[in-house]
This record gives sequence, C-alpha cells and structure tokens, in this order.
Amino acid sequence: MAEFNDHGFAGTDTNRIARRAGFAPQTFYRWYADKTAIFIACYRAWEDEERAALQALIEARAPPEAFAEAGIQQHVRYLKFRRSLRALSLENAEVRRARAESRLRQIRQIQAWAGGGSTDDLAVTLLELERLTDAVAEGELSDMGLSEDAARAALAGLMRRVTTPA
Repeated sequence: MAEFNDHGFAGTDTNRIARRAGFAPQTFYRWYADKTAIFIACYRAWEDEERAALQALIEARAPPEAFAEAGIQQHVRYLKFRRSLRALSLENAEVRRARAESRLRQIRQIQAWAGGGSTDDLAVTLLELERLTDAVAEGELSDMGLSEDAARAALAGLMRRVTTPA
C-alpha cells in the first residue's frame, strides 16, 4: 500500500513492491498474479480500514462532522492511491469490477448501520460522499479560491443520513 501511495500505480513495479515488503522479487508471484492483483488487495485493505474507522465513530456516537472529517483525512492519507484507483477504474476492467464490488459492500454496511434503505438511493449517496470527499482531499475547492465549508457541511449531512438508524 505504501508503495502505491508514494508512487501511484504507474510509478511502481512488482520488484519495488516486493522489496518494500521485505520479500525477494520472485516471491511476489507466489502470492499475487500481477501488480493489479496486489493493488486490488490493497484497495480491500483500505476499504476495511475506512469501515473500521467509521464503526468506531458510530460506537462513540460522534457527530456527523467527525465522520466527514475522518473520511477526508482517510482520503488525504491515501491521496496517490486514490488517484490511481480513480484512473484504473476507468482503464482496467478488473479494477473497475473490484471497485463496483467494494461499493456494493459499502452499501450493505450502510444499510446495516442505518437499519435499511434503498440500495439505489444509498448508491447515489455513496457516490456523492466519495466525490465530495475526494474533492476536499484533493483541494479542488481551494484551487477555485472557494471555501471548503459548504462541502464539509454537505458531507456531514450525507454522513448523518447513512449512519443514523431509520
């Protein structure tokens, strides 16, 4: 994960990934078919980390603003990884499929947290959350000379919708 986050998908190779993980490069292929396979495994780990952070906030009964901030910080910490994910989702059918599966798992988790909800409606909300969080993490509003306050408030409202039982 660190290799992808430091250098992006295109900026690394399986030899560097293996060495960074403490393995001989040839050992890599005992565990993963190729760089895409380990990228998808890292994506799944990222997803699990994000879910655990949100679960902890739910258990702590944190306010929606804390959820929004946690999501933004998660995206900031993994900025280059997320950039690679967005690009690969457009270019690589395997990553696109893995991302769709991840989103469906996220929707099921949201349904569990919120006590139900329409899959279609939650998919739209999830995409809104994802895009706004990426925009704030990437500094897109700041690039336009705008405040992030409206985006953060919108994120808090969306998080309230997906973490509050119906």
